[in-house]
Amino acid sequence: MTVRTLIIGGARSGKSAHAERLAISSGKKVVYIATARAGDEEMQQRIAHHRQRRSIDWFTVEEPLALGDAIERHAAADSVILVDCLTVWLANLLFFEQRDFPEVGVIDASACFSRQRAGLLQVLEHAAGDVLLVTNEVGQGVIPQGAVSRWFVDESGRLNQDVAAVCDRATLIVAGLPVSLKG
Repeated sequence: MTVRTLIIGGARSGKSAHAERLAISSGKKVVYIATARAGDEEMQQRIAHHRQRRSIDWFTVEEPLALGDAIERHAAADSVILVDCLTVWLANLLFFEQRDFPEVGVIDASACFSRQRAGLLQVLEHAAGDVLLVTNEVGQGVIPQGAVSRWFVDESGRLNQDVAAVCDRATLIVAGLPVSLKG
């Protein structure tokens, strides 16, 4: 039986470590899909930290934009896919055009964003094998100032809701502790 699991939590909540433990305990071949790009030194350090924790037996795919395609390409009944993370992927999609954003007003997403987001949700509904999706909960804080920040928070919340709807399980990680939300 295929199980899709959303693992959501705040920054440094332990969500990635929890997802990694689930992948290991599955006993299946693990395909790790990394969405981050090493654009600066701080992100390089974060990526290095995640690489150190991964098993050398895991197959790693680096895919910053075409996440649905990567899942579809690598999903198999005898494997578990671990995506880390949807929030970074979303930022990649929202900001890949490197355009100037207004401080106030409505921001329209690119056609690429809409296409990739829809593709991910479609693939998740029919993916072969188990899928673990790590994401950040960014909407529990103060409403950010500035249109682009609010846009990012809003789109993160919408994505998390839509992914949770197609997942069989959802787990909130707080202080390293899993709290079952669904399944």
